[in-house]
Amino acid sequence: MLDIHSASDRHDHNVQGWERVSSLAGGALMISKGMRHGGLIGLLQVAVGGMALARGIKGHCATKAWFHKHRAEYHRLHADIERGAAELKALKASAEAATRTVTVTGKDPLAGV
Repeated sequence: MLDIHSASDRHDHNVQGWERVSSLAGGALMISKGMRHGGLIGLLQVAVGGMALARGIKGHCATKAWFHKHRAEYHRLHADIERGAAELKALKASAEAATRTVTVTGKDPLAGV
C-alpha cells in the first residue's frame, strides 16, 4: 500500500510562493468565516480552513505529492506504450516486406519427405 506520509516526503516543500501565501490567507479566511457562520456548515468551513492553513504553514501537501508521483508514472507508462507501438509498426513493415517476395504454390514442401 502506498504511504503518502513517508519520512522523505515530510521535509519536501512542494507548496511555495503565491500558492503558499494563498493557502495561508484562504485558510485564515475560511476559519474566520466558519466561526462567524456557526453550525455544521461553519464547522466544515473551519475544518477546511484549518487544512489549508496547515498546508501553508508546513509548505507541504501530501495530496499534491501523491498526484505528482502518479503523474510521473503515467508519463513513463505513456512513453513505454508509444515505444511499443513504434516497435510493432516496425515489425509489421518487416513482415510485409518479407512476404512481398514469397510465392505461395499451395504445395506442402514437407509432404514428399
